[in-house]
Amino acid sequence: MRIGFWIGCGWLALTSQLGATDWSQEASIPSEGRGNILQLPAEDEARYVQAGWIHALDYPVEVTGVTVPLELLQDLLIDTYETPLRKFLQKIFKGLSGLHTFDDFEALVGLVPEPDPAHNLYQIPVQNNGISHRLGTSIIATANGPGVSFSCAACHMSELFGVPVPGLTNRFPRANEFFITGRTGIALVEPHLASLTFGLSDATRRMLQDAKKSLARVDARMPMKDGLDTSLAHVALSLSRRSKDSYATPSGWFETFPRPDPIRDIVSDSKPAPWWNVKYKNRWLLDGSVVSGNPIYTNILWNEIGRGTDLQVLEEWLDGHEQEIDELTAAVFATRAPRYTDFFPAASIDLEAAKRGQKLFNGNCVRCHGSYEKAWDQADAAQLSPEDLLATVRVRYFSQTPVVDVGTDPQRAASMQSLLQLNDLAISQRKGIRITVQKGYVPPPLEGIWARWPYFHNNAAPSLCAVLTAGSKRPAFYYAGEARDKDRDFDAVCNGYPQGNRVPAEWKKNPRRRYNSSIAGLSNKGHDEGIFLKDGQEMYSDAQKKDLIMFLKTL
Repeated sequence: MRIGFWIGCGWLALTSQLGATDWSQEASIPSEGRGNILQLPAEDEARYVQAGWIHALDYPVEVTGVTVPLELLQDLLIDTYETPLRKFLQKIFKGLSGLHTFDDFEALVGLVPEPDPAHNLYQIPVQNNGISHRLGTSIIATANGPGVSFSCAACHMSELFGVPVPGLTNRFPRANEFFITGRTGIALVEPHLASLTFGLSDATRRMLQDAKKSLARVDARMPMKDGLDTSLAHVALSLSRRSKDSYATPSGWFETFPRPDPIRDIVSDSKPAPWWNVKYKNRWLLDGSVVSGNPIYTNILWNEIGRGTDLQVLEEWLDGHEQEIDELTAAVFATRAPRYTDFFPAASIDLEAAKRGQKLFNGNCVRCHGSYEKAWDQADAAQLSPEDLLATVRVRYFSQTPVVDVGTDPQRAASMQSLLQLNDLAISQRKGIRITVQKGYVPPPLEGIWARWPYFHNNAAPSLCAVLTAGSKRPAFYYAGEARDKDRDFDAVCNGYPQGNRVPAEWKKNPRRRYNSSIAGLSNKGHDEGIFLKDGQEMYSDAQKKDLIMFLKTL
């Protein structure tokens, strides 16, 4: 279990107050968003949010299709004796032969360490189950014993200069890669033989058999580059291994002979979106293609399709666990963006430059990204602390979530065509989930934009300097790395990854961290003509770009 100020919140039962939320694309969103999405009294909302973060950290869906036996993982990672099967499995699970602890395994998957008390800036609950010390690992108690799974935090929790930030996109998630490796390895392992080799319990053998059965329904694809996610392809290709009926019924035929799907030829990679933006929207995903339905239901459904779960079993679980869904929904919508001054002194912001940048922003960018009222414009500004003076006091986004084609790479948006089949599923229809393919992407609210580098839906722009530069002049490639050191790993002037001779040497040694925008689906073009260019010429000088970035860092 996890402990902290979240403890003891699972008993809440306020469902009589819920159900009024309009999840349709016709819903009119207040300009300040729907942070209290369930419209709860303040005390009850706090309890729901607290309980919801437990679910975000410890995956609540006990019927999830794939749990890896904890006993088997510990045997592979900790025990030192050598057998041919053990060596074979370690070779299949790339890199496992070099791991010695469960924490090593979690690091390989890309999970963020739990915060120590001195750096728990956002009050993330600590874990005390004696097994895991990273955010995103779930130990699920199944009928066959403890199994390992991954929670929402695996993709929606990132470490920023040593501080875990809730809702921030994990810059280097490897869940997709783990599924591909795991599917390959488990498919080649006969559970009875593994049980004899490792001396596994009968319960662990049964869990391994269940995982093997579920993974036969799963098809995944490696991201083109670290930092990108292929969940759309994962869902669509996994559906191609099932019957085409309202419950995507498991089918031995399609597991052997999957249906053809155009997404096999499309680079659908994109970054997971930050959670603090959802409160401003009435359509979901980076392209706004999910036009109705609670996005928490949508994500759990897609997640479980990608884990080979029987959807009739999932439907029964959802019907019996509406409380957990409500709590997780409350937590996601209440997530707040980190402020620049949480990590850097207020004096590092040139206030006059930020004010000049504000004028530039209000003269152009507000038409797509909304407006941001600043504390420095309030009547009592002179009495404010330097940190509070830089705060955004009100966000004014749009009542209807816009979708705009600004010429950025179209393949991620086009890939939604393969997911229209989700509209026909019984769970989608019962929960009001509907997909409509869009042309373009949602120009997001810009709260916390400073913390979200690299930019664009496909990570094609390494910094805000690159975003504000003509597509033809953006870096053709760049190196990416973890944001651990504020001076070494972050360019505060351009707000993003350092370039040129400032790139850390270890980043250059890892070919996985070299982003190449010439690859189809990873293009860095677009978002320029009519925005920052006029008739092919840049509208802003270098000095004006710096002013604009200074303002953006205060959002």
